[in-house]
Amino acid sequence: MTVQPIRLFGDPVLRTPADPVVDFDVELRKLVEDLTDTMREQGGAGLAAPQLGVGLRVFTFDVDDVLGHLVNPVLEFPDEEEQDGPEGCLSIPGLYFDTKRRQNVIAKGFNGYGDPMQIVGTGLMARCVQHETDHLDGVLFLDRLDPAGRKEAMKAIRQAEWYDAAAPPTVKLSPHAAGSPFGLGR
Repeated sequence: MTVQPIRLFGDPVLRTPADPVVDFDVELRKLVEDLTDTMREQGGAGLAAPQLGVGLRVFTFDVDDVLGHLVNPVLEFPDEEEQDGPEGCLSIPGLYFDTKRRQNVIAKGFNGYGDPMQIVGTGLMARCVQHETDHLDGVLFLDRLDPAGRKEAMKAIRQAEWYDAAAPPTVKLSPHAAGSPFGLGR
């Protein structure tokens, strides 16, 4: 088991878009193992490589007894159905805020060996896949909150014992804002 430290809110790596994986090698599979071990140790539903300080487009998930990973994900939304409910993040520990997401998602990508794969998710799996893919784009779930929700979240973060005031937080607009019901430009 190789549990790694998780980067917390304020760390610039969490705001940096990750690079596509080009080498499907033993190092990638070791990263997937580290992500999986760390996610499970922390009791998370998902964990993206940037949360371990690695700027590559890969994440792991453990939702409804389905454990896996996805490399270089591309999301498709088969409909406009939404869900709204509590969402948290291992990089923002102990805090949960109602966040709108799509109810259904199709995620296409690869496994650690470069074989194509697809995840069809609904409910919690759809939320997890969207959340982790956002991490790969340098977007945090806080960015999906409305202005009042972000203000409430930032207040709670500043009061959290893990918060580091020396690393000033930033709010980043979602790259998916244009034409998306989940962007900040609504």
